[in-house]
Amino acid sequence: FRKDFIGNLAHELKTPLFNIQGFIMTLIEGGADDPEIRDKFLRKAEKNIDRMTGLLEDLDSIYKIESGGMNLDPHPTNIVELCRDIVDSLHKKADKSNITLSVSDQEEFTVICDVNKIEQVVSNLLVNSINYGNDGGHTRVKFFDMGEKVLIEVSDDGIGIKKKDLMRIYERFYRVDKSRSRNAGGSGLGLAIVKHIIESHGQNIHVRSTYGQGTTFSFTLQKVEQEVNNLT
Repeated sequence: FRKDFIGNLAHELKTPLFNIQGFIMTLIEGGADDPEIRDKFLRKAEKNIDRMTGLLEDLDSIYKIESGGMNLDPHPTNIVELCRDIVDSLHKKADKSNITLSVSDQEEFTVICDVNKIEQVVSNLLVNSINYGNDGGHTRVKFFDMGEKVLIEVSDDGIGIKKKDLMRIYERFYRVDKSRSRNAGGSGLGLAIVKHIIESHGQNIHVRSTYGQGTTFSFTLQKVEQEVNNLT
């Protein structure tokens, strides 16, 4: 397993590094003299640097998971407001792929969670839906009152996941669509991290998907005790 992990990691780092090297060589060999070419290749280099940065951040998270160093800092959090903020921050990325993001209008729910970790979860699920979405697609975030818990759903009408892939999507570096996910810059670690974060909160995450029609990820979070008491 360790050998496979290192091999996958080397491949994931090598691709953006070679790309950056090629862009720089083009500029050194005269491309920088043309403002249009210079700007184009600098933007491409920046995109590949962002890809490497994301991979390294995911590796840091995986290391903390393995070493038991991912400590939670739970606080009462308005989960609906948090998701709205995350969606707002991703509108520009979604617009580039002609994907619409929306958060359902409903009552506010206060849950107990590590805000930064749950932000990472929701962001990862939304970015996945953008990367695997169809042109003109729609990704929705919905909330359901489950009594002591809140169920959060991130659903899309994208390409979906084949049955043979559903059982493996939480494996590190496993890719449902290898060519498409690499082009989108995914690290192949995101869903493994998402699953661990949710389970670290003592909760569960589920996925259902129909190939060619879309995918829905859902997970639960515990309500704060005061809100639960108000229901009784």
